Amino acid sequence: MPLLASVVIPCYNYGTYLAAAVESVQRQTLAAPFEIIIVDDGSTDQTSIAARQAGAEVLRHDQNRGKGQALKTGLDWAEAGGYHAAVTLDADGQHPVEEALRLAFCPLPCDCLLLGVRDLRLAHAPMSHRMSNAISNRFLSWFSGVRLLDTQCGLRRYPVGLWSALNVRDSGYAFEAEILLRAVWRGTRIEQLPVSVHYPPRIHRVSHFDSVRDPARIVRRVVMTLWERSRR
Repeated sequence: MPLLASVVIPCYNYGTYLAAAVESVQRQTLAAPFEIIIVDDGSTDQTSIAARQAGAEVLRHDQNRGKGQALKTGLDWAEAGGYHAAVTLDADGQHPVEEALRLAFCPLPCDCLLLGVRDLRLAHAPMSHRMSNAISNRFLSWFSGVRLLDTQCGLRRYPVGLWSALNVRDSGYAFEAEILLRAVWRGTRIEQLPVSVHYPPRIHRVSHFDSVRDPARIVRRVVMTLWERSRR
């Protein structure tokens, strides 16, 4: 059975960049069109308007609920639409559309969790991001027992229904770390695929990830998840 995948993009105040991203996906998927799902996580700019004008399906939260909750909303929509998997990518322009499509068309089974792996040094990523990612990789690899190469990359291919089956609790950035832990413990097949990444000049760079606060929240969620498992 051919893989049917949707593209899920969680967004918060990315209206300026969104139309170009949606149109880029559409141009490169004319032969095998994907449904593009924009989850507007309570934006205060023109995110929803720009996404609809570009031809995307828009799901909107009335208030900002966090990246994890936006991903859950998009993954639930993909499952209800009959898709087998959902490719997620960030709205900040870091993930080339070609790489998202490469994950979508990857011949691995659709029940496999496929992770994009960036070379942050080669991409000249900010040092704070490189350090945060390195710490997260080591921390999660240690507790999961699996060598995880890029635990903070938003470019992934999720089997639909996975997050709810695993009872992933976090609604923020820690969602992506928690689902990895729970997937490993459940025995879900995890594959890692090298992907390219583009970091725009600093003046054009937009990020809502705090390199100090958010890694601390990720660590807290991992510890809570480990404690929950130990009680069981």
